[in-house]
Amino acid sequence: MKNFKIDHRTNNGFEVLDLFGELDAHTASELEDALKQLISHKKSNIIVNFQQLEYIASAGLGVFMAYIEDVRSIGGDIKLTNMNDKVFNVFDLLGFPTLYDIMDDEASAIKKFLNEMS
Repeated sequence: MKNFKIDHRTNNGFEVLDLFGELDAHTASELEDALKQLISHKKSNIIVNFQQLEYIASAGLGVFMAYIEDVRSIGGDIKLTNMNDKVFNVFDLLGFPTLYDIMDDEASAIKKFLNEMS
């Protein structure tokens, strides 16, 4: 089994979660914990960087579905960036691009957040 890892950092006041490896039923709880922690601290402008994520299973997608309402209810959003084609196709099949902003890169996500705030 490939390792899964999440790094948390801040970029221009936005919370960034960098995902590494494979996000599946075994590792989805780690993403869940990371999102819960941000929400509990009222950190609601979240960017998830998929650049190093090789694979996502439906359990991983479920985590995003489970927490997007919580994040939006405290005035924030989750923007998704840097997906490879394989990962994007999974999101695309399930209609995620209509529910989430899926951006090419972090800078685009930050710009979108700033535009929404002004």
